[in-house]
Amino acid sequence: MSSTLTLDTIPKVDIDSSGIFKYILMNVYDKNKEEKPPVIIVRGYKRCNYHSDIYDEVQEKLHPLDCEVLGGGRISHDSDLKQIQIYGYSQGYGKADHDITAKIIKDFYTDYTITTSDEGY
Repeated sequence: MSSTLTLDTIPKVDIDSSGIFKYILMNVYDKNKEEKPPVIIVRGYKRCNYHSDIYDEVQEKLHPLDCEVLGGGRISHDSDLKQIQIYGYSQGYGKADHDITAKIIKDFYTDYTITTSDEGY
């Protein structure tokens, strides 16, 4: 991406439109972390077999900004029923705070039912 990428222009949610897939919750910082508070984003894609694959892809897209993974889990997204379930954890990054994830996603999918669970992998 271009060097004009800023914290203000990053979409907070980028997840696949349907299916079950892994996701990560991330902080994104300016190069100088003291200048602006981080932006928390959610990313999840079926094409990524591992949570670290999502991180690698997002880090490359958001360069030159810095990324920090806060944890991961899984998302079950049913666009026909307008339902999203957030659950599970990442073996490599630990469990994301699903309540934070749900709040961020709810701001994007305002007409959806969003649930969270600590069960499942």
